[in-house]
Amino acid sequence: MSKLLFTHIPEAAHPQIKAYLEQHKIEIKIKAVRQTKHGDFKVFPNGSCHITVNTSPNPYRFLITLVHELAHFVVHKTYRTPPKPHGAEWKYHFRELMFPLLQPVIFPETLLRVLAQHLKNPKASSGTDAALVYELKKFDPPSHRIAVIDLKKGDHFKMQNGRVFIRGEKKVKRILCKEIHSGRTYLFSPHAEVEHLTS
Repeated sequence: MSKLLFTHIPEAAHPQIKAYLEQHKIEIKIKAVRQTKHGDFKVFPNGSCHITVNTSPNPYRFLITLVHELAHFVVHKTYRTPPKPHGAEWKYHFRELMFPLLQPVIFPETLLRVLAQHLKNPKASSGTDAALVYELKKFDPPSHRIAVIDLKKGDHFKMQNGRVFIRGEKKVKRILCKEIHSGRTYLFSPHAEVEHLTS
């Protein structure tokens, strides 16, 4: 088991996570930050599978993502017929794995309350739960980056890969933005963090 994994999560959560990983044998890889996801679970044609989790200076976000993906693995191993990716089965197992971690020695009290509310009906991505995103951001290190939702329509912004966009209209849960170079439009998560370019 990689010692690196445990440097990313709260120390008080180590015993529970060790117990999970001893019970559920799966390879876990820590990846560089990806704009489109915090982590994923993959099954390969040969039957093997692994979990990836983005590196993060926020131990609470990393822990929630790790358990989210571990719940996918448990669902994969438990059900002969694959259920919906974030259906009732995944929600059940995500809650089962998270409940022992809902302790004030692991999560700050304010985050604990929001997380408990989130678990009543977990979403496919923690990034779509605005209350949870807002609370988690309090434990991020200071940054000059800004969420797309906090930009005004017509504002220019840059992604980490250097691509520049114009912020457009909000479309239900996502925000339509146009890339300057190609003229193509893309849907962004409202909470995606970007660099605001001043005109």
